[in-house]
Amino acid sequence: MKLYCISILYKGLSKANLLKAAYDVSSFGFFHRTGVQEFMVFTSSIIVERTNKGTRASVKEQEYLCHVYIQEDGLAGVVISDHEYPTRVAFTLLNKVLDEFSMQVKNIDWPSGSPATVNYIALDGYLAKYQNPRETDALTKVQAELDETKIILHNTMESLMQRGEKLDDLVSKSDNLSLQSKAFYKTARKQNSCCKLM
Repeated sequence: MKLYCISILYKGLSKANLLKAAYDVSSFGFFHRTGVQEFMVFTSSIIVERTNKGTRASVKEQEYLCHVYIQEDGLAGVVISDHEYPTRVAFTLLNKVLDEFSMQVKNIDWPSGSPATVNYIALDGYLAKYQNPRETDALTKVQAELDETKIILHNTMESLMQRGEKLDDLVSKSDNLSLQSKAFYKTARKQNSCCKLM
């Protein structure tokens, strides 16, 4: 999962105005970084210009996803990520950034502002912090922990089978299963493979 860009723009009547942006182009070749960054600015501007106010959208561009949120007042945020990055976390980040930006930068400065004139320094910090969505989003963190638990349980069952024990032997030796349950297991085992352990 990778975040490449967070940008804040103002959607004017005819075009989008870039106010501030942060980039992580370290995964690209050194000589391509400037071009990639320019392409991100261009893509963000086009998406904001062609998206209605009060809208959230995700746009696919090659192997990247561009998440955009444009508030009713014209303030817009764009996050560019890979396909693995959770959409919900991207929009949570956009909400947080736009709320904070609108409290720190006056809206009269949005139409004429530029990255050089707008005084908002938090984007680089957000870009670094949100690179790992599991650390910033509680729901994603819980899901990751559940996935790890599944792996641990799967490995435990595999280790039982590696010691030479077979499920058939365990079923036949079990005192906790009735004769009817044991018969059902044997019948199901013969008719299909639904009772095999993976």
